Parts: sequence; C-alpha cells; structure tokens
Amino acid sequence: MNKSKLQIKLAFITGLREIVLNEISQSANLRVIKEEGDYIYLDFMQDLTVIKRLRSVSRAYIVVQNSKYNPRYISNHKSILGNLIEIAISGNKDKFKTFKIICAGSDSPRVRSIAEYIQKAYRLTEKEESDMKIHIIKLDEIWEIGVQITSRPLSFRDYKIKNMSGAMDPTIAYAVNSLCELESANSYLNIFSGSATLLIEAGQCYPNLKQLIGFDNNKKSISLAIQNIKKAGLIKKIQLKEKDIFDKPDLGKFDVITSDLPFGMSISKNEDLENLYRCFVEYCQETLNHGGKLAVYTSKHEILKQIILESRLKIIKTLELKFITSVNAYLRPKIFVCRLKQSSV
Repeated sequence: MNKSKLQIKLAFITGLREIVLNEISQSANLRVIKEEGDYIYLDFMQDLTVIKRLRSVSRAYIVVQNSKYNPRYISNHKSILGNLIEIAISGNKDKFKTFKIICAGSDSPRVRSIAEYIQKAYRLTEKEESDMKIHIIKLDEIWEIGVQITSRPLSFRDYKIKNMSGAMDPTIAYAVNSLCELESANSYLNIFSGSATLLIEAGQCYPNLKQLIGFDNNKKSISLAIQNIKKAGLIKKIQLKEKDIFDKPDLGKFDVITSDLPFGMSISKNEDLENLYRCFVEYCQETLNHGGKLAVYTSKHEILKQIILESRLKIIKTLELKFITSVNAYLRPKIFVCRLKQSSV
C-alpha cells in the first residue's frame, strides 16, 4: 500500500465497531483499508457526501501517512497539508472560519510557521474552539496528517436545537435502533424519551415505521423534545405524551421498545433506581409484541441485568461501550437487546 495516498479516517465510540462496519457495508462506494483501535481507514473518495451521512461515526478526517511527514517536513512542504485543507473546504468555505493544530510541540517555530501559512492562505483564525481540526501525529513509526472534513463532529445532528444534560449521543441512538430490526417493524415506543434522540433517529432512518410514540414525565423535557422533532421535520409522525412509568400507561402493544434509562442526576432525589428499573421491565413485558425487541441503554447495567434475568425477557445481545464525558470521566454503559421468552404453555 502506498503510505502517501489519501485516506478517510473514521472515529467512533469504543464498542460500536460492528455497528460502524455494518453501516459502511451498506454503501458500495466505501472500502475499508485497515482498522487501528477505534479508527477505521477507508479508501479516499473525492465526493465526501456519503461519508458526511454516516450516522454511527463520531468524526471523519481526510488523512495522509508517511514516515517523512513530521512537523519539520510539513513546515517545508506546506502544500501537503494545503491539499487536505482544500478538499475539506471545497464547497464549504463559509463553514470554516477558525482552525486548531493538534501536534506535540505546538508552540515550536515549525508548527507556528504552519499556523501562519494556514492563516494567510485560507484566512482562518487560530482558536482553541475551532471549526477546522488539523492533526500532525506519530503512529508508531509513521506520521499522520489529517483534517476533519466537517466543522462539527458527524455526531452533532442538525435537529439538535435543544440538548439536555446527559443527553444520549446520536451515534449510540443510531446503534440502539439498528439492533432492533426496525426494517420489519411497524410500531415503536420510546420510554423516558428525553430530548427525543432515539425517536428522531428512528423516524429519519426508518420511514416504514407507522407508529412512533414516546413518553416522559418531565414537562420541560417534552417541550425541548418537541423543538428537536419540529426541526427534524417529524412533528406529524412522532407522538409525545406526558406519562409516568409507575402509572403503567396503556398505549397499546409495540413491535419495538427502546429506552435510555435514567440514572444519577436524571432521576428524582428520593427515587429508588432498582424499583424504577423493575417497574420498567414489568411494563415492557406487557407492552412488547411477541417476536418484538426491547433495546435498553444504561450505565447502571448490573441492576438492570439482574432484574431482566428474573423476568420473562431474554437477553439476546449486549454491547459494552466506553467513552469520556464532557467532564473527563469515563463512562462504561451497555446496550441490552431482549426478546420475550417463549411461553412453556
């Protein structure tokens, strides 16, 4: 393989590899070259539209690798980086106004000369919180130069007008839905609907769904969710209801039920998490159609797993995830996919 040829580098949340590879496989134009940790490298393509539409990926970059491409070399051959920048900003110049270089020794004269080149050639301002992310990093014996192809991560969705603290990452919502065989489902219920990320991802990816319902007991959450649903163009398709799980609302039966289960700050002070999860599982048992699927996401998976094992639900798949939160703490949540157990009668 020619180490100096352009490639596309995809970053994703640890644990979502199979979801990402499955989404890539659905496009005939995308070809995987290699995998390294939580990164997948693809053959370069001039039209980046397909890459920008990937829903399981957090970030995407145009990269080039070569053992020579250290900061000194790039400062003397700036057109190598300039080529990547040109591709990223092509047709999107208005989206990029600021830039940041991620590189060891970012204050060195060589890196400073690269920054000055970018400022002059592309009229971009250097800023910590930037539109254009550029990296010059060493991977074993190879140097990699990369430019993020979008001004915001791919995981930032246009419909996100309002976000809640601790809201679900849309790439995880996409993953939860993709594990539910929604292509063959008609009805979808989202419990503890929050900012409606799961509902919107389902509505946008699976137009065949005839019934999309979510409920939450928090008026503020519902109000924020409605704004997101409107922006997504799904206000006529998604129904939101103010309901409490402890009241066991009668909304009918569903082919698929999903939930980002509350924990920590997102539950009431005096609320017993085990009691809440038990009530949730009991409700899902009664509300899920036979042959249907339940997909649940939570950081308190030990509690949930024990309750499911005592229920009429059977765990058919789990995904273990790992990522850093905005406050630099590691979260290790799990996705559980369940079906109703076959009746022994």
